[in-house]
Amino acid sequence: MTNKISKYKKTDKSDVEYFKGIVGDNYVITGGDELEPYTHDETEDFVFTPEIVLRPGSTGQISEIMKYSNDNNIAVTPRGGGTGLSGGALCVTGGVCLATNRMNRIMEIDTDNLTATVQPGVIVEELHNAVEEKELMYPPDPASRGSCTIGGNLAECAGGPRALKYGVTRDYVLGLTAVLPDGRIIRTGGKLLKNSTGYNLTQLLIGSEGTLAVITEIIVKLIPLPGCHRTLLVPFPSVEAAARGLNAIFLKKIIPCAAEFMEQSAIQAAEEMLGRSFPYSDSAAMLLIEIDGNHRDHLDLECEIICEAVLEMGALDVLLAESSARQKELWDMRRSIGEAVKNISAYKEEDTVVPRAQLPELMNALKVISKTHGFTTICYGHAGDGNIHANIIRGDMDEHTWREQLPDTIAEVHRAVVGLGGMISGEHGIGYTQKKYMPIAIGETEIELMRAIKEVFDPKGILNPDKILP
Repeated sequence: MTNKISKYKKTDKSDVEYFKGIVGDNYVITGGDELEPYTHDETEDFVFTPEIVLRPGSTGQISEIMKYSNDNNIAVTPRGGGTGLSGGALCVTGGVCLATNRMNRIMEIDTDNLTATVQPGVIVEELHNAVEEKELMYPPDPASRGSCTIGGNLAECAGGPRALKYGVTRDYVLGLTAVLPDGRIIRTGGKLLKNSTGYNLTQLLIGSEGTLAVITEIIVKLIPLPGCHRTLLVPFPSVEAAARGLNAIFLKKIIPCAAEFMEQSAIQAAEEMLGRSFPYSDSAAMLLIEIDGNHRDHLDLECEIICEAVLEMGALDVLLAESSARQKELWDMRRSIGEAVKNISAYKEEDTVVPRAQLPELMNALKVISKTHGFTTICYGHAGDGNIHANIIRGDMDEHTWREQLPDTIAEVHRAVVGLGGMISGEHGIGYTQKKYMPIAIGETEIELMRAIKEVFDPKGILNPDKILP
């Protein structure tokens, strides 16, 4: 796919030289093999080539870049780890790719206030490891935690398995430093658990997908690290039984820290990719359940209660991971499913989210829609918060039919999701790929308000253009 015809100024040698004066020659990329990684993210097969990649090292440098770009009408697309699944970091109008991977310092871990101050290029897993050394925890844990960045997580308001108990990224952001499209620097929030001082600009920027400002420093909330975990794998004869089993756990006053759903085809795809077998992989659905806490006896009692609850709801068995190695093996299986699905054939992933009780209806609707259009689907995701990743598989379908049938299929999926009280994205964002479907989920008045907010922050529309808004 080539870049779209742009209303923005195409960069030239004078622009390149100006940017080199800001960040240094070594941190400006204009071609060759070094440019290729910035032409795509993890969104299927989309490729857009930026004219320039800039790798700034400070808030001040980003401020200078944005002021110059705004004055000269140059499009700027911020980029984190490049792990996005909705095209949010794609330079669809060319221009500048503003890569934040050099800004990767954990600036402070404050054990008195239970906060960490980090730059946007910090890899999420590195933050996890750093705070865990101090017996603290940063809960958000997306599947790509080993390669995604904190800045990218804020852009999409990433979730992950632990969102069930601990919430999503926005629940752990207390303050920000950010650069506006015209180069002005703003600071919001702070190390505060309460703050009712004016509009909450911190939360407005989270989930805005890099369209309103470039986030350059983040203050995140930390919590004490739980001392122990228990991991259970529970097979069920049907999706309905799995949903009932999960609800039965909640009714027993237990909130797992994770409750992941995997249908049979997802588990079998992981088996094939990893080259190992998992018990009950021929069951219709599985829940991977984890609980955490600080008292082993209490967790053992909760495990017993969970076992009784799910078996009463039709579970085929309950398998307890007896060691940390076995726990890791089960989580490796779950986290490998996304990559395993990619290995099957061309695909399109939809990040559906519905009220948790509607999961059986969602699964049924997905299967009916895909069969009607000649596709198969592989589904897995976060059962505890109703967020199911539905992968539409091309299989043996010819390219022309795939391209013709796919948009109508996606639109029908989104209409079904909204009809069940859901939304078209739970954690992957809207970005470039989903924006045309926004009117299915969001009313005209709400979209007008979003456009107005964008206009206030970015009147020239230079920052991450052609994203979110249809």
